[in-house]
Amino acid sequence: MRHQKGASYIAILLAVIGFAFMAKIAIAVWGPYVDDRLINNQIEEQLKNGPKNLSPAKFVSEMDKRFNMNMIDMKFVDIAQVTDVDGIQVKKDYEIRKPFLLNIDIVLKFEKSFDQSSVQAK
Repeated sequence: MRHQKGASYIAILLAVIGFAFMAKIAIAVWGPYVDDRLINNQIEEQLKNGPKNLSPAKFVSEMDKRFNMNMIDMKFVDIAQVTDVDGIQVKKDYEIRKPFLLNIDIVLKFEKSFDQSSVQAK
């Protein structure tokens, strides 16, 4: 027991490498998740505050304006489909590929459905 002095250099090096790896994952994933939350909030806000008789084409143009104001570099038609059955219904379904390490990519898939009547009821 008297020869044990604490962590070895190898253990400290492995801990630093592990921490750096976890930080790299967090940095790679953080941006798309923040953007997705912002997209969800913008869709819900437009459904809640928009008129009931809004056409799907007008909804898409309004969402593109919101994306432009919030500096989201996607087109709404590329990530969601809008239908008008008993009010506006939005089905968001898209994925983002982020380069991670050498030839390894991280794939993030986002799916959610919105219904104007249920959003306005909240």
